[in-house]
Amino acid sequence: MGKAGLITAVEVPKSFTDVLYLTNQGQIPPEIKRLLKQKRLSSLVLPIGKFHGILHRLDLIGTVIIDAEGLSISQQQKLARIIESLEMKSVGVILLNNRVESPVRSFSLAPSRVSFSMSATMESVSLDELWVRISVNLAYRKRCSEIVVKPAVPPEQLQSTHSNKLAEQLRMAGALVDNLSEQLRMAGLVQRDFLPAQLPNTDEVQWATTFLPAEWVSGDIYDIVRIDEQHIGFYVADAVGHGIPAALLTIFLKQALVMRETIESNYRIFSPAEVMKSLNSRMTAQKLSGYQFATCCYCLLNTKTLQLTYARAGHPYPVLISPRQQPQQLEIRGSLLGIFEQADYIQQTVQLQPGDKLLLYSDGADPFIGCFDDQAGFNFSEEFCEIKDLPIVEMTDRLNILVQSREIDISEVDDITIVGLEIPLHF
Repeated sequence: MGKAGLITAVEVPKSFTDVLYLTNQGQIPPEIKRLLKQKRLSSLVLPIGKFHGILHRLDLIGTVIIDAEGLSISQQQKLARIIESLEMKSVGVILLNNRVESPVRSFSLAPSRVSFSMSATMESVSLDELWVRISVNLAYRKRCSEIVVKPAVPPEQLQSTHSNKLAEQLRMAGALVDNLSEQLRMAGLVQRDFLPAQLPNTDEVQWATTFLPAEWVSGDIYDIVRIDEQHIGFYVADAVGHGIPAALLTIFLKQALVMRETIESNYRIFSPAEVMKSLNSRMTAQKLSGYQFATCCYCLLNTKTLQLTYARAGHPYPVLISPRQQPQQLEIRGSLLGIFEQADYIQQTVQLQPGDKLLLYSDGADPFIGCFDDQAGFNFSEEFCEIKDLPIVEMTDRLNILVQSREIDISEVDDITIVGLEIPLHF
């Protein structure tokens, strides 16, 4: 077993450790300590603030239990970054909330996939349920990393009954992982049903989209909606993280983003700034657990005048591509969604011309479009500049090929969503 008390210095694991217990509570609860001992799992207890000291040895961690409360906004954001870094390394996370003195059944365990969850609804969990979650995470870790997950006690010291029980538990855990994988596949199909069934192509504007989840489900969502005869609203939104928690938040974003209001027989189209402010208010009012936040860029296009009005919330800037000109970012400020209740959002308007193209994209596409340099500012990539003058459909197809062909480190894989429009030259 690992140390039961809270260590004061960063103790880097020297061999595979089944459970890393991250906490700001001073120590591991005795009930959980006994569970790990009974199941003969090696463990290590670490203060959340010292997590950075073992980042380079996450390959030796089986699963992580996080027990924290009373975190400030900055600490919450740091915790979200910790969870994301663990997810990128395929280390499953179990998040305990609403900590009380006893018994352990009063702990709240966020339902998750094999990784982490930040859910709005918490239910109590028994020790048996906690053990199943640990088993699933360890089995998934073993399958992903080809690590042989062994109990801390040498096999020769284990009685055959314990070995048989562990084998049966791992078999059940493997079945659970397979079941979860199928559920994730189905969830991905359901999420795609929330995307536009067809694009509103007309003589005035042509559309193209790319939707590439990093996993079965995506933390990105987009929509293109014809609001009335001459207005189209469209956006790309990106929930923090990946997997089921982020995917659930995208469904909330789609339902909460309102483009117009109808009063009796009349209606009013909301401006992009109003859309962002309303969406942020709905997110903060929901008081989502797990420190969830999102980014979004929303645009309103007048198809008759070709005026484009846009607002953003912490999202990558829209990119305007005009014929025979360098691409340009449409810079505008706007804070993240779901953090500051009273956040204000501004909007700007640009006049599009025949031949112009516009791209909205999530940050997963950043490596393929360009990067920011402290000296020179934002630089568009060479590959992007080579395809920027292609028709919008062909351009997004080429971006798709570029994404599929480029080798990316597993830690850098992210959801990629692109929405593009083009004003035909004959307009």
